Amino acid sequence: MANDFAKQILENRHNRNAILPSKQESYQFIDNLIELLYPHYSGEYEYFAPEEIDGQLSLLKRDLKKIMQPIKNQLKQPVNQIGSEFFKALPEIYNQLWMDARAIYEGDPAARSMDEVISAYPGFYAIYTYRVAHEFYKLGVPIFPRIISEYAHIKTGVDIHPGAAIGESLFIDHGTGVVVGQTTNIGKNVKIYQGVSLGALSVSKEMSDTKRHPTIEDNVVIYSNATILGGKTVIGHDSIIGGNVWLTESVPPYSIVYHQAKVSVRQKESSMESAPEFII
Repeated sequence: MANDFAKQILENRHNRNAILPSKQESYQFIDNLIELLYPHYSGEYEYFAPEEIDGQLSLLKRDLKKIMQPIKNQLKQPVNQIGSEFFKALPEIYNQLWMDARAIYEGDPAARSMDEVISAYPGFYAIYTYRVAHEFYKLGVPIFPRIISEYAHIKTGVDIHPGAAIGESLFIDHGTGVVVGQTTNIGKNVKIYQGVSLGALSVSKEMSDTKRHPTIEDNVVIYSNATILGGKTVIGHDSIIGGNVWLTESVPPYSIVYHQAKVSVRQKESSMESAPEFII
């Protein structure tokens, strides 16, 4: 006879299975899509006619329909309509991604080609996944956008909530540790280095629908390990935010904000208990 724990697991599986898209199928969808868009991910160069690409897109539409079935009662539109709307938006997403790739290539002296950026830069993969997830987020699809954004998080160390609004030509350099919160707004031609957090100040659960994350205007550079918090915080266009900066207030356009540390050289006879002093 099955024990109580086995019964508990079975009951929860039955209760939850009907409302969750398959993670593995979701991961496969996001990888199959990028393999079609960019041969860098698959090595498949043998498409010779647009009709062959259309055939692959039809297969992806079929796969998406299967993924959406468990949550069809939670969708604002029929499953087929969700698929149609997404694939209608895909050309624009594709064009945005080429601009992102170019921004990375032109902004990183180490990048030797656009092909290198697309095939080897984790920042590009994270941006790709975000732009796909964001489209489903706009269509009101629950759960699925978070599943695929977390897949990119696992693979790249970049955590971008699909609800964030991000303009064209985003450059995420190195990527590891970057966090972009749900209500963040990022303008055009923004460059973000590793370890940057665009987060929220502590708020209650009741404020979950309010703007809790910062706004980053056009042409801003944010260097590594900077932390910018709060829904009312606006980083004015063409500003530079230095490494390790902590910001909870807005700064005007063309600002340069940096963290300054005071370095003291301790003499051998100085007390080991004396604490260093810092200027921020």
